[in-house]
Amino acid sequence: MGEIVKLLKRGNRSAMLAAIVNAIIAIIKAAAYIFTGNVAMFAETMHSLGDAANQFFVFVGSALSKKAPTEKYPNGFGRLVNLVLLGAVLIVGIMAFETIREGYHHVLHPTESGGFIINVIVLGVATLLEMFVLFKAMKEVLHDNHVDATGPSVFFTSFRYLGRAKPATKLVFLEDSVATLGGLLAIIAVVAAHFTDVHQLEGIASILIGVMMFFVVGKVFLDNAAGVIGQADEEMEYKIGEMVMADPDVKDIQDITVIKEGEDLHVELEIEIDPSLTVAAADDIKDRLEEKILGENGVVDVTIEIDEEDGVMTWQKQKEPANE
Repeated sequence: MGEIVKLLKRGNRSAMLAAIVNAIIAIIKAAAYIFTGNVAMFAETMHSLGDAANQFFVFVGSALSKKAPTEKYPNGFGRLVNLVLLGAVLIVGIMAFETIREGYHHVLHPTESGGFIINVIVLGVATLLEMFVLFKAMKEVLHDNHVDATGPSVFFTSFRYLGRAKPATKLVFLEDSVATLGGLLAIIAVVAAHFTDVHQLEGIASILIGVMMFFVVGKVFLDNAAGVIGQADEEMEYKIGEMVMADPDVKDIQDITVIKEGEDLHVELEIEIDPSLTVAAADDIKDRLEEKILGENGVVDVTIEIDEEDGVMTWQKQKEPANE
């Protein structure tokens, strides 16, 4: 039990915060839906409920993925967070389907909702809370990448570095981006339906919210399916390759592979050095490179093989991969 508590303390904080806030929001929205019968409010209730459950599982998965390797599982548990995220998106997928189905039904059979003021207030408060969680997720993206930003630059910089954020942080960012947009869309639909008597607008808003939820499902599924299989991080391969080639004793790189497992990066490197160097000198080069590579964000282990220079240049400078 003590080990589990220690692991949970290392879980993704933005996911835990998002789970708590979305659970509160879901309860408030559900109460408003029961009172008013507003279909856009139903869509938002499903959205917040799905996000809360999803983000709670993500928090648990991110914590358990940090468990140290064991004799039975020598490669560690890094990919566990990817597996949890694959399961978590199923919840969002189900909620998205129900949201679209209910919206479609309301478009075909529109009914007038009551409690206009209650709906606007609840959706307004919920959207502000979602924006707060989204801002925290943006800050977490910057923290994951060791980037400093303040004021409006947080917004733009977080999008730039989103591709290199931890899987759990990326999920919270995407979900709360859609949640914020969905909240604004629901407010517009409720206000427009109230003043125009075109009650189908609430159903259309529900369908659009469901479609946005499916976008998150697809994006998160593809990202984490690649993580479960073991995805090569080409951007980090380039960065580490350039770092290694800058070492005066490294003549060439025969091969470099950086595998992403959950939040961890595993580096395998094969370099060429001057064949006249002693074993002790080669060992010093290896130790020096390992220390530098382990200093990179996310790298947890490095395997370096050393070969003698063969006179054939294998490493070629390529264009730096763009951020995802």
